[in-house]
Amino acid sequence: MSAILNAIYLDHRRSLLSRALKIVRDVQAAEDVIQESYLRAHRAAERGPIDNVGAFLHRTVQNLALDHVRRRRTQERFEVSPGDAMESIQVASETPSAEEHLLHRERLERFRGAIDALPERARRVWVLNRVEGWSYPRIAEHLGVSRGTVFNDMKLAMGHMADALARGERG
Repeated sequence: MSAILNAIYLDHRRSLLSRALKIVRDVQAAEDVIQESYLRAHRAAERGPIDNVGAFLHRTVQNLALDHVRRRRTQERFEVSPGDAMESIQVASETPSAEEHLLHRERLERFRGAIDALPERARRVWVLNRVEGWSYPRIAEHLGVSRGTVFNDMKLAMGHMADALARGERG
């Protein structure tokens, strides 16, 4: 399978690179993405046959490229710039003030209330995914429901909790 994978990868390399480049807009990152897609295809092929290697590579490149963009955006939002670093050095204490402590406690209570207010299955789905780290397919099998139901329950839970927390921030 390795020789077949190599041949298909080389045949598709240009289109894989093009697809990754359209998403990540950085040649080095695109190269990294297609190399990682090859490694993932190789690992998947070791576990069993892949029906359509070309499609598998293209889907993997797209998913990895989108993950790269999300990660980069998150880093841009939360990384400290040199100017911010100078401001943070001037912070007197890292210990939260009594007011900050109270705000965090109130936010935690709103969060707990939001979780408690969820329908039972949506709450179980959320806990299994976010606390226990289970995948949607594993949750679906465990609860005896479809993956779509798990997805919809998770969407309901996340929306409900975001609304509850946002209400608290406004109020």
